Amino acid sequence: MESSTSAPPAASSVLFARGVIARLAIWATLRIAVQENWGGAHGAEKRTWLASVIVDAFEDQVPTPDDQYIEEMLLQVMADEFEAVVEDGSAESVAQDIVKIWDQTRIGKDDLVKKFEELAEKVKGKKASAQEKVVSDDEDEGDWEDEEGDEEDEMEEDEAPQLMQPPPEERKKEGPEVDEDGFTVVRGKGKGRR
Repeated sequence: MESSTSAPPAASSVLFARGVIARLAIWATLRIAVQENWGGAHGAEKRTWLASVIVDAFEDQVPTPDDQYIEEMLLQVMADEFEAVVEDGSAESVAQDIVKIWDQTRIGKDDLVKKFEELAEKVKGKKASAQEKVVSDDEDEGDWEDEEGDEEDEMEEDEAPQLMQPPPEERKKEGPEVDEDGFTVVRGKGKGRR
């Protein structure tokens, strides 16, 4: 009888999977989609499934997928599973980060994986906002808002317009007009007002 047990995954594969899971966990667009149940009640499971599909693509495909392939996969899954059309460019940076994680884990480096895991831990349990931005390797870590974030903040700070008081002559018309004998005055809307 042959044994059907398979060998455990390589350490680099486990490290890569951890990095992909962490990077997807901090992708603001996906976090919002899961949080708001865009893909139904099983959004978190879909995120985990997406991570496994990405890991499998890197493990099984020759040549290894590039960032464009991963970006298209992310966009397709967001459209199919979360009914969201992502046009903010965030899928591109996620795809680039995933390729960087793959490259680093192949040579035994875990710096990027740890960085994304730390960021994922920081956002865990917090409500996602549309203005978040995840920092990739070549960006300044102090910059967490996107370029449009400043405009959005200004718009949020502007208060809704307040209702204005009517001019004094209209204010006294608020209630019915009563003459000195106590009768309600009814005025017609016709041309010949007297």
